Amino acid sequence: MSKIIASAAIRGAHKIVNEAVQKYEEAVKKFGKDQEIGFPNTAYYLPIIYAMLGYPVKKLGDCEEVLQEAKKLLPPEPSEHLWLPYLGPALDAGMATFFAEEIIEAIRYLEEPDFYTKTEEPVNGNIWLGAADDVIFRKRGVEFVDGTAPGFAACLGAPPEKEIAQKIAQELLEKNLYVFMHSDTNGVRMAEQLKELGVQLGWPTRLIPFGPYTSSVVFAIGFACRVAMAFGGIKPGDYMGNLLYNKDRTFAFVLAFGPVSDEWYANAAGAINWGFPTISDWDIPEIKPFGICTYEHVVSKVPYDEMVDRALEVRGLKVTAVKLDIPVAYAPAFEGERVRKDDLYLECGGGRTPAVELLISKPLDEVEDGKIEVIGPEINEVEKLGLQGPPYRLPFAVVVEVAGANMQEDFEAILERQFHHLINYAQGIMHVGQRNIMWLRISKAAAEKGFLFRHIGEILYAKLRQEFGAIVDKCQVTIYTEEDKVKEILELAKEVYARRDARIAGLTDEQVDVYYSCTLCQSFAPSHVCVITPERIGMCGAYNWLDGKACYEINPTGPNQPIEKGEVIDETLGQYTGINEFVKQASRGKVERVSLYSILVDPMTACGCFECIAAVLPTCNGIMIVNRDYLGLTPTGMKFTTMAGMVGGGQVTPGFMGVSKHYITSRKFLLAEGGLKRVVWMPKMLKEELKEKLKARAEELGIPDLIDKIADETVANTEDEVREWIEKVNHPVKDLPPLM
Repeated sequence: MSKIIASAAIRGAHKIVNEAVQKYEEAVKKFGKDQEIGFPNTAYYLPIIYAMLGYPVKKLGDCEEVLQEAKKLLPPEPSEHLWLPYLGPALDAGMATFFAEEIIEAIRYLEEPDFYTKTEEPVNGNIWLGAADDVIFRKRGVEFVDGTAPGFAACLGAPPEKEIAQKIAQELLEKNLYVFMHSDTNGVRMAEQLKELGVQLGWPTRLIPFGPYTSSVVFAIGFACRVAMAFGGIKPGDYMGNLLYNKDRTFAFVLAFGPVSDEWYANAAGAINWGFPTISDWDIPEIKPFGICTYEHVVSKVPYDEMVDRALEVRGLKVTAVKLDIPVAYAPAFEGERVRKDDLYLECGGGRTPAVELLISKPLDEVEDGKIEVIGPEINEVEKLGLQGPPYRLPFAVVVEVAGANMQEDFEAILERQFHHLINYAQGIMHVGQRNIMWLRISKAAAEKGFLFRHIGEILYAKLRQEFGAIVDKCQVTIYTEEDKVKEILELAKEVYARRDARIAGLTDEQVDVYYSCTLCQSFAPSHVCVITPERIGMCGAYNWLDGKACYEINPTGPNQPIEKGEVIDETLGQYTGINEFVKQASRGKVERVSLYSILVDPMTACGCFECIAAVLPTCNGIMIVNRDYLGLTPTGMKFTTMAGMVGGGQVTPGFMGVSKHYITSRKFLLAEGGLKRVVWMPKMLKEELKEKLKARAEELGIPDLIDKIADETVANTEDEVREWIEKVNHPVKDLPPLM
């Protein structure tokens, strides 16, 4: 390893560790060692320290032991004449750097509670988001294991011009990477450059301004550590497992802009431990031979127009970008982009105009493959129509007709559901909702580049033929923007929707002999097997029984496989011989039995994508349910994030279970324990969201006021308070047999 780089990294590490020690000592004088400390709303404490040492930093005094470890890792500062150290000591210095910087950032949270927004997007003029909490992490971390986001670029400093910053950010997004931004170059920060150009920042757009200082790099490395622990099954303290997981599976790298300080060198050395190389625009010594990283460790003097491609080459990441003949960029990274009022050129639907989307199957001879037609005004014609705007408004209907030898009517809804993300992948285009509650927004920038309704047709045609070639042999798209024709299509669509809904509405578990598995999440929870029945939708809320059936027929070797129920073992628990055999095999022997309708006896495993968690409250003889958007403490004394760590990862945890929102109002919900009558607490927001369905189910049970008897955070926040509420309202759980 270059002596210059190693020496600089070690010098930088000494500076940073000394800074952390000083800040720690000052904080102890001010707050005391018993002061709670950490990153907000996370069960991973200070994640790098937790991942590497297995040591949960909970109180300020806990930092002292970690700082001692950091000091032990620090090699002596190299002398002018000694040609040492090389790689090993420099990497130790890098690890010490990250331990110290996590403590610096934790103390910043303590001393300046409002320094970071603690949100998904900038708010109130503050662009610095800080560490991702577990709600953000669970939502975004999955993308790092299912291939949606292969990795991230940790950017230090800023390019010399904001237009260069925008171009590099755009290239990274087009490669499906997240962009994490930190530090400054001569007082200029990349995130601020992008903001000046009107670029949207935040987790939804994958452009994350973690913090203005170099120490915020730990938020990026900590995110990678959490991915390994939460989704890769790596235990806290298994430092080698965590480092190797990230080297092999998280394709991350550092982009350094401008002069490289000792502190930057120290952070770069730390990143190399994880197999993350550094690519710089500056003239610094290079480290070409591979060793810890897949290829080179440090590459310098890279031109800006080559920087992204060179970084991918060095990291060993191969990205196949989708190229469509449309005038805007197209990639999954743009799915979370929002078109706000000031940026809006044209909108359709969303309650402003009639709008609908529909996919229907037809015989082969009735579909003209590749035909795309727009009937009515195009986007570039609205200014001539005399409409008031911008924003301009038009009615909108898109009808996709498909045909194929293997196409079935049951597949229509599956394909139609793809419209949402396929359209959203176009930069400057926002699609919300589906069916006849869809909402389409076109930005001014997209309109200026020449984006047309026709391009939506081209996107849908190309992607449906590409991704569903096994069942789609022909596809044609017609888009209507004339109100009379849109209303005509709307009536047709309502008839189609009604037929689809009727096929699943009355279906019960007893009426079918085959259920379906979903093992889509086994890439990060190897022992998890979801069993989907007509009355138990997948815990993520995304797959029902018909979806599983259709997906199996589309892809017979995919994650949705048929499961013969077999003989009944216990009808109330929902245990069957065929299901147990399948689950044992699919979980590689880790899970031998599963009860479809019980939270106490062999409950189903969970991955981490569940919408809600159900948990037993023993002294209440009842069950509480919490959704992942609820950030407060629950009557268990734990937050959602803490319970998610207990339930997720393919574990069997009697008394806890991941569930979808839809399943809560199913007749089979916790049938073995008494069903909905056993629920004694849930957040007010969840009760409001499910209000109508809960009322309907309560009527069926003969307890029309049940929803009012279920406590929420406005009346009870502890198990004792829930128990008092049960007595006050005479909750029906009082008449149920003991759970334990």
